[in-house]
Amino acid sequence: MPEISESERSPLVDALLELIAWQQKQIEELEQQILKLKGETTKPKIKPSTMDKETDTEDDKDNQDENEDKGKKKGPKRKKTEQLPIHKTEIIEPDVVPEGSEFKGYRDVVVQDLVIQIHNTCYRLAQYETADGSYVTGKLPAGIRDGHWGQELQSFILYQYHHQHVTQPLLLESLRDLGVDISSGQLSHLLTRKLDKFHEEKDEILSVGLAVSQVLHTDDTGARHAGKSGYCTHIGNELFAWFSSTESKSRINFLECLSQGVERRYVLNEGALEYLAQQKLPKPLQASLNTLHVDIDNQKAWDHWLTAQGITRSRHRKIVTEGALIGGLLAQGIPSELVIMSDDAGQFNVFDHVLCWIHAERLINRLIPLNGGHEKAVNWVREQLWQLYADIKCYKLNPQPGQAEEIRARFEELCRTKTCYATLNQALKRLGDNQHELLRVLDKPWIPLHNNLSERDIRDYVKKRKISGSTRSEAGRKSRDTFASLKKTCRKHGISFWHYLRDRIAGAAQIPRLSELIHQAATCGK
Repeated sequence: MPEISESERSPLVDALLELIAWQQKQIEELEQQILKLKGETTKPKIKPSTMDKETDTEDDKDNQDENEDKGKKKGPKRKKTEQLPIHKTEIIEPDVVPEGSEFKGYRDVVVQDLVIQIHNTCYRLAQYETADGSYVTGKLPAGIRDGHWGQELQSFILYQYHHQHVTQPLLLESLRDLGVDISSGQLSHLLTRKLDKFHEEKDEILSVGLAVSQVLHTDDTGARHAGKSGYCTHIGNELFAWFSSTESKSRINFLECLSQGVERRYVLNEGALEYLAQQKLPKPLQASLNTLHVDIDNQKAWDHWLTAQGITRSRHRKIVTEGALIGGLLAQGIPSELVIMSDDAGQFNVFDHVLCWIHAERLINRLIPLNGGHEKAVNWVREQLWQLYADIKCYKLNPQPGQAEEIRARFEELCRTKTCYATLNQALKRLGDNQHELLRVLDKPWIPLHNNLSERDIRDYVKKRKISGSTRSEAGRKSRDTFASLKKTCRKHGISFWHYLRDRIAGAAQIPRLSELIHQAATCGK
């Protein structure tokens, strides 16, 4: 490329030069892919972000070193089998006992094993004919499904499918190998039908979670259904996890997901009208809505009301619907200061929205420097972000007067920085636009700095999707959402999902309802 003097360089020329350099980079990457296909040596992959590790304080590193040292030290050996229940005791004598030997007791050796076999029971239900000609018959024990399937079998099927991610064809094959006489239709029925008690408990998780939480983590992922693209939305925190699969990932969809924790209502109140103003709804339309009092609990009735008010443009209907859903949530006790933590997806920008610092740093980390100057600029900016992140972590632990303003000033100065890399400058400008969401933690130090919790929770759902593909029926989709929610919530409270399934199917109620555990944990946390 020819040299271009400083006098001839303009923002447009700089952008075109970066575009040409980017195209050259793309050509190099394609060449590397060709080499890989030919089996030749290729360049190493770029390492992932190490922002959290880079921002560990000296105390954090000392604690890590101390924990590592502790892990290397061997303590007294634990008797691994002393707490195990013993189901069978068998005495084994030596093959030959020399004459004159004295008995000194036994040396116990505990061997763990499984007994995997079918266990069929024939219940003979006594029948009696009464004096009036009717019949009375003995009843099957609780927990037997459709008169054919026992509690352990039901628990095993749900556990293998939802926890172990065994596909339905493989599960059917394994059951038949074990001697269970079951068809594919019957197996599908056990996985998707007559699960109302599980669905009810899942609904309770969200309603109680909303009532006791100050922060909600949220994220979404693809979830194909009936051969069409769809999305699964995750809402949760350290107390619960809740999943819902729908056809949309809009803001209306997210607000409707939140509304499943309470009664869905469309309300025009002060909070709703404030939202309409923030979204710059036309002022004449705002003025007409300011004088109305609306409280509707039915979507069809709401659509008719919008049409009756002459609100026909799709954008206006969308904004007013979003505002009314927010108003409905506020009217039912959801606080306006509820913190929603996300990865900067626009549909989650409601209530007190905050952003994940790890995702924000990825804006810089994923940039591909095109020359040495660009690389130096990117590294410098990342170092500044790491230092800010480390200082905010310290601030969360021990807020000091004046420290928040000092961090804000440094953040603003960084975002105003102009480097030789135009694309980096645009990324810094975007960070500056998100200043409120990124620095909200300075006003509320208890807010988390990243959205890793939501990503960890939703990863299991992604794994299930990759193994089993899409769902085909509404009952199947509902079942997958329900058991993903119950499983993750059980894990957060240290409950074995296997024991949970057995308890619920048997109706033993030895394990408290998950909503009660969430409420107890929130109360203890306060």
